Amino acid sequence: MSLSVNIMTALKVAMKSKNTVALTALRAVKSAILLAQTESGAKEELTEEQELKILQKQVKQRKDSAAIFLEQGREDLATPELEEAEVISQFLPEAMSEAEVGKLVEDAITKTGAQGMKDMGKVMGIVNQVVAGRADGKIISTIVKSKLS
Repeated sequence: MSLSVNIMTALKVAMKSKNTVALTALRAVKSAILLAQTESGAKEELTEEQELKILQKQVKQRKDSAAIFLEQGREDLATPELEEAEVISQFLPEAMSEAEVGKLVEDAITKTGAQGMKDMGKVMGIVNQVVAGRADGKIISTIVKSKLS
């Protein structure tokens, strides 16, 4: 089953169980997927990779919003954002640990023969292809910088 079919199924379940948090989160994801499909002018199916990027973006937006709300002392607004991020995260593949990402970065450095920060783009490109959305870009970037400097 494709990711969008799974999301639609979960949306129906959330409607039946009257789970408002899941309903809000899944409707936002469905909307983002439909918007991405129609951007090209024709209704085309998205690849699973594109759908995963949309989900990651949705989770990141909610986590960023929650962080801002918490900074301002608005826990009442941060809690639903974090709950929605958790609902959306259920559809993402399991995240890689920093140790696993570190090993991939070392392999990429060896493979490309990277010497310094000027080669960071090459290493990031290889690691991002292998990771395919299972690790945050910020974590990857930090690890690459520490290994190359």
